[in-house]
Amino acid sequence: MTRQHTADPVVVEIIRNALSSAAEDMNATLIRSAYTPIIYECGDCVVALLDDRHQVLGQSAGLPIFLGNLETCTRATEERFGREIWRPGDVWILNDSYLGGTHLNDVTIFGPVFVGAELVGFTATRAHWIDVGSKDPGGSMDSVNIFQEGLRLGPQKLIDGGAEVHGVIDTIATNVRFPYPTTGDMHAMIATIRMGQNRLAEIVQRWGLDTLRAARDEIFAQTERIEREVIDGIPDGIYHAEGFLDNDGIELDKPIPVKLRITVCGDNIEFDVTESADQAEGPVNCGTAQAVAACRVGYKLLVSPDVPGNGGSFRPLTVQVREGSVFGAQAPAACQWYFSHLGLLIDLVARALAPAMPEKVAGASHGDSMIALFAGHDPRTGRDYVSLEATLGGWGAWQGSDGESALINNVNGSLKDLPIEVVETCYPMRVIDYRIRTDSGGSGRWRGGNGVVREYVVQHDCTVSLWFERSVTPAWGLFGGQEAKPPEVTINPGRADERRMLKCNGYRLRAGDVVRCMTGGGGGFGDPWERDSAAVQADVADRLISAEQATEEYGVPIEAGPEPTHSPRGESE
Repeated sequence: MTRQHTADPVVVEIIRNALSSAAEDMNATLIRSAYTPIIYECGDCVVALLDDRHQVLGQSAGLPIFLGNLETCTRATEERFGREIWRPGDVWILNDSYLGGTHLNDVTIFGPVFVGAELVGFTATRAHWIDVGSKDPGGSMDSVNIFQEGLRLGPQKLIDGGAEVHGVIDTIATNVRFPYPTTGDMHAMIATIRMGQNRLAEIVQRWGLDTLRAARDEIFAQTERIEREVIDGIPDGIYHAEGFLDNDGIELDKPIPVKLRITVCGDNIEFDVTESADQAEGPVNCGTAQAVAACRVGYKLLVSPDVPGNGGSFRPLTVQVREGSVFGAQAPAACQWYFSHLGLLIDLVARALAPAMPEKVAGASHGDSMIALFAGHDPRTGRDYVSLEATLGGWGAWQGSDGESALINNVNGSLKDLPIEVVETCYPMRVIDYRIRTDSGGSGRWRGGNGVVREYVVQHDCTVSLWFERSVTPAWGLFGGQEAKPPEVTINPGRADERRMLKCNGYRLRAGDVVRCMTGGGGGFGDPWERDSAAVQADVADRLISAEQATEEYGVPIEAGPEPTHSPRGESE
């Protein structure tokens, strides 16, 4: 009888932290080596180490929407070409929306890890490339099929046995608008893969493959036990929630329904999104892998959120997705802005389970990336540019705490907005106003977080493309908490040519034009009239709420003072 190898508990913890540290080393390598601000400033990237069975050993902080998702790419490659395809020194690339689940700008690069002749695992990284050759610079808000969205790469080798595959690299460089920074980001990702390969090989060489696998099994088993204990405490039953996207960017008066059914039975839980809308004409679709990832994020927010994700996570969870729906897109569905319905879905998990887990759920967040994309020619450098950034908003309140203001949405996790200094240095525009949006959070015993106001003045003619969501279903409150304000975007506010819009593609701007973006807040929690009056007064003093809202929604009379003025930077108020 073969004796099963077991790992000492101390060794298990050492290996657990070594794997996490290796992933963080990889992420630091990518961010420090990248060429474009969306990676080195915003951190729109994630990395992971996988075992030889494509299970997550360690994953860096990054975008939660990629949670447990990178292994889809290595597994799909192996299923297509066979196990024998993996060779030492190889590095692969993939960005197919129907395999990886996201838009074509999210490029995954990965490679096998060998110790001697034995395959011991994989390292993988995903990052947003600023342009992949779509019909419009950076990405299109009105694409209706995948072919308008850029270069689509199935799994293929970038590096073969240590040597670059020049044909593939040349194809990429030829089909993007910004070949120099794009190939720079690509090589930063390759360096990240090499870093991860070295780190994983070092762990194997130090502890031995048997010990690593025994530690892995114990880590996975611990995680599964913890998660099943939490689920077992949720009353058995079927829970429902639904909401609507504003539209698909094409039919602007047609909301997109998103429906979630959660079934809890013992220590197992199932998420079902099969009753959601059919895949849309516009770019609000995603591949199944990404729908599963979003369900995992919503699940992880409530089920042992302090335990890092690994191959033992999500074993109690099953996800049902219908092919041909917005969550199970099939070619040639457009997928450019795949995340809007995913953010709504994540919030719906808490809404559905609120009756069963009132002490753990929060009101909805502002829920979307709120994209502002500027493109044009910079006369300072003589080069074309694309500036793409997500805009911050408010998160929902929960029992015992107000929601946070000015955070990225829950899809994007540790993603950051671009600092004003970076915007004005890299692109021909100024940010003349950036502040908390007063009164935008939902009222409640615990107040929802506020969104922001971010106002740009373009210095030269250019275009702006917008993707702002959640006006049909703004962030809702829970247990008597009120909903938040929805987003607003105004072009040239107060002028004769003022226009309001939430979505547009390639809208032409002239030098001196203004784009004012205002994001929504988070939902409140509990009856607003139960909020402590001192907290209401402090909110007014901090300009988080107005005196009018304090009186009308909280029942705390406060004499209204003069409204603060918000002048462009450099001018006195």
